[in-house]
Amino acid sequence: MTSFAVVARLITRAPRVRASVPTRLVHGTTSTRKEASVCDKASEAQQKVAKKADEGAQTISDAAGNLKDKAKNTAEEAWDKVKDTTEKIKDTVTGKTEETKESIKATAKTVERSMNTKNLK
Repeated sequence: MTSFAVVARLITRAPRVRASVPTRLVHGTTSTRKEASVCDKASEAQQKVAKKADEGAQTISDAAGNLKDKAKNTAEEAWDKVKDTTEKIKDTVTGKTEETKESIKATAKTVERSMNTKNLK
């Protein structure tokens, strides 16, 4: 027989014994007032820590929302400035184009008159 078989046989033939382990209740009749007070204080401290954690999480959430709003506003302002600058550049270029166009027309008329004058002579 193997050692595992021997151990298994011993376990199955061993008489069963019930052992009871006394439990100690903190808030029960077996605890003292001092122990209950310590437990209550620990419970209160846990609740305070949980409340502070919730308040901290709310503060962080609010700060993140404010940062998001500020970033959005900054991006919108930058975009508006880019549009304004682009419009000014467009107006300037268009104006110069019109001036150049008019200048070319005037020069062409002058050349045409000059050629007509020379042809008449």
